[in-house]
Amino acid sequence: MTHIASRAQTRFMVGFIAGFLSALIFSSGMIAIFHAAGAAVPFAPWSMEPVPPFGVPQSLSAAFWGGLWGVVYAFLEPQFTARLGWWSGGLVFGAVLPLSVLWFVVMPLKGLPIGGGFALSTVPVDIVLHAVFGLGTSIIFRLGVPLLSGRSRR
Repeated sequence: MTHIASRAQTRFMVGFIAGFLSALIFSSGMIAIFHAAGAAVPFAPWSMEPVPPFGVPQSLSAAFWGGLWGVVYAFLEPQFTARLGWWSGGLVFGAVLPLSVLWFVVMPLKGLPIGGGFALSTVPVDIVLHAVFGLGTSIIFRLGVPLLSGRSRR
């Protein structure tokens, strides 16, 4: 295996872990804050409610999908960081890509209106939750790359 392929695999593995953990820590933490404040969130934080089709707990399902988005982030991170900086790039990534796919692909596939009908009570919550996910992914990714590559951070 070439050094470049090994480096790409490491980036994607770190990206998956970063997205997975961000969904569990940052997104669910923000859901907990919204839930405690009485904001319109569709489910409780760290929900173990089974979701179709496999009956996986909702939090683990979200973490898995977060991991896949983390791989996408790992692929796009150099462009986001070069243009926006690492933390702004993470915020924009989360607020744009995963949220757009949720609103314009996933919701219609589930028979829901595009963007959930863009209800004024849920749009800001959706944006904040996804932006926080992106920020968490970028933070964990930034911490993880040096650790897995064997270099210390300075």
